Amino acid sequence: MKLETPTAPHQHNRRSVRQVMAWVLLALLPAVVAHVFYFGTGVLIQGVLATAFAMFFEYLSLKLRKQPIKLFLTDLSAPVTAWLLVLCISPIAPWYVSVIGMFFAIVIAKHLYGGLGHNIFNPAMVGFAVILIAFPQSMSLWLAPWGISQPVLSFSDALTWIFFGGGQWIDAMTAATPLSALQIGQQQGMTYSEIITQPIFGNFGGLGWEWVANWLFLGGLLLLFKKIITWHVPVTLLLVACLFSYPFYAFDPDSFLSPMQHVFSGGLMMAAFFIATDPTSGCSSKKGKMIFAAGVAILTVLIRQFGAFPDGVAFAVLLMNMSAPLIDQLTIPKPYGQQGKGSVSEP
Repeated sequence: MKLETPTAPHQHNRRSVRQVMAWVLLALLPAVVAHVFYFGTGVLIQGVLATAFAMFFEYLSLKLRKQPIKLFLTDLSAPVTAWLLVLCISPIAPWYVSVIGMFFAIVIAKHLYGGLGHNIFNPAMVGFAVILIAFPQSMSLWLAPWGISQPVLSFSDALTWIFFGGGQWIDAMTAATPLSALQIGQQQGMTYSEIITQPIFGNFGGLGWEWVANWLFLGGLLLLFKKIITWHVPVTLLLVACLFSYPFYAFDPDSFLSPMQHVFSGGLMMAAFFIATDPTSGCSSKKGKMIFAAGVAILTVLIRQFGAFPDGVAFAVLLMNMSAPLIDQLTIPKPYGQQGKGSVSEP
């Protein structure tokens, strides 16, 4: 008799994968609304485009792998990957950016490793890292947040820019992200106190970005309340990011980002609740989750301050994904009665 063992993660949970993914999508909804308010409807166009191609690549991969199509196509994991990627890219990025990101996320990072539950890298972060390296100019072209630019980018203008590369008012409405502005300003010899006087900066982060981060935080609290995730990753990641970055900032506040800038001006809040909490590409034990989250926080701060990329969240997550199996091996508690490697005490 052959006993089938389900794929990882092996957790006792009455919820199906579809129910978990549905809660994640619901938790992302407030951040999407805030994104639309501050940056226009481009994120909705990108979301529909990315979701459509994510489902197409999912179907194609399942077909080629001869897997149950309806079961996996309706588990909502592909739409979750699509929206996690979309919230990281420019709302006016060319259409092929989302398509290529989805190809690498679904086909390469997910199905080439065996599908859902077998991937060692977070699919959304793989897709984002690829397009960040391949299309740096497109990824740096962001809309200025609402309140800075007087013209309003209409839905038709956003559609035109995404699919045809042009649109009314587009030159007057684009701006660098806060982290990019900080990096560029520092390269030009400006101090951080001078850089953050620019209108794209808000009270404690980037204008617009800080409110998207706030709503991601509230969505993360919903996931905690519904016990979709545990506190170990988000609390550790945000706390370590603040504690690790503060000595740099205290030593020279004109050369290093403040802890609040780290938390509210990039993808750190999303990583804390929606990326690093991935049970497949992350760690299983409680201690392992905390080590994993601390690693993501430290690497993100180091890449932002000393690396070539303004926001190092994707690379930090992928580096820690590679370390997750070793962390689990060192931190998962030994079974009761185990004396040594591969041995169990006799009763």
